[in-house]
Amino acid sequence: MKILHLLFACLLVISCSQKQKHPYSFYYWKTHLTFNDIEKKALAKANQPFLYTRFFDVDKVNGKFEPVAVITQDKSFKTEKKIVPTVFITNRSFINIQKEEIPFLAEKINDLIKKKTTDYNLKVNQEIQIDCDWTAGTKDDYFEFLKQLKKISQKEITCTLRLHQVKDKNLTGIPPVEKVYLMCYSTSSPLENSDKNSILDLNIMKSYLSKLEEYPVKKIEVALPIYSWGIVTNHLGKHKLINALSAKDLDNPDFKKISDNEIEILKDGFYFGNFLNKGFKIKVEEISQEQLNSATEFLDKKISTYNIIYYQLDGKFVEGRKF
Repeated sequence: MKILHLLFACLLVISCSQKQKHPYSFYYWKTHLTFNDIEKKALAKANQPFLYTRFFDVDKVNGKFEPVAVITQDKSFKTEKKIVPTVFITNRSFINIQKEEIPFLAEKINDLIKKKTTDYNLKVNQEIQIDCDWTAGTKDDYFEFLKQLKKISQKEITCTLRLHQVKDKNLTGIPPVEKVYLMCYSTSSPLENSDKNSILDLNIMKSYLSKLEEYPVKKIEVALPIYSWGIVTNHLGKHKLINALSAKDLDNPDFKKISDNEIEILKDGFYFGNFLNKGFKIKVEEISQEQLNSATEFLDKKISTYNIIYYQLDGKFVEGRKF
């Protein structure tokens, strides 16, 4: 009997310690659709049948809606995955929007998605994902837009969900969709003086998502970051970003190491495509596998099942990672 109890206890410990595996795929967020060999291999290994591909952005310029950075395609962009068209819309596009402009916007977005799908012979899924950092002041018009887009496109409409929209759901409202994609990144601004990792600070994420299990949407998927960048600080304390920098990029005889992820420039020159002066500092922010594991361990307690979409599919971000 004691042996049976011991065996049961061992099995319980093993089952509790096993990390839950989640099907995963990627966001693709480049304007020119092209794959290198590293990206092709990473995508082929992904065990979810979709690739979430940004088609274009929408902004309001001089009172008119404008598509921005519309995709073009290279012949190397071939995949068996189904493409999920994803469109980013600025929140200001919905500020003071007229009621009659909402179906107009939905129709134009749907038309451009269809045109790009046809132009590049893309195999798309029956889903359109909208990415917008809506606020309490724009929620009603944004939610109406989602309804109109569903009616016009006759497709499933999904949307992204930011951390503050979970925490402040009574103010920002619940979008009229059955599935949302929770963006577990951009936990703070990289342009502020802070010792936090602005891409993903686990304490901030946990604070904002403390009541995630109460969020009243049928299905929640999770977007996790694998990208990195460098934050350049000049003599006046002003900041700028250089995308896709990693700690190993800081190994340079013209740099003085301040810490493992921060350096000071010793001589004026061109670095990473930018002219930077002596005395400027560069701090790299990137996401380790341990951080991703800690994030999913927390989310596993809040959501019973979910898929992961990593942001984003880029050779520099996927090389060497074990998903």
